[in-house]
Amino acid sequence: MGGYALYVWLSYGLTLAVLGMVISALLFRHRQLKRDLEQRTRRQRRS
Repeated sequence: MGGYALYVWLSYGLTLAVLGMVISALLFRHRQLKRDLEQRTRRQRRS
């Protein structure tokens, strides 16, 4: 790779790490919103 292999692989690794963190954050937020919505629905049914 003309001496750029380290830079290229570090870039790939960093990109994958950031994408993994973004996906994890989205999944966490999705679960949290789903839980909140279920709690609100239960509260409204009781009222």
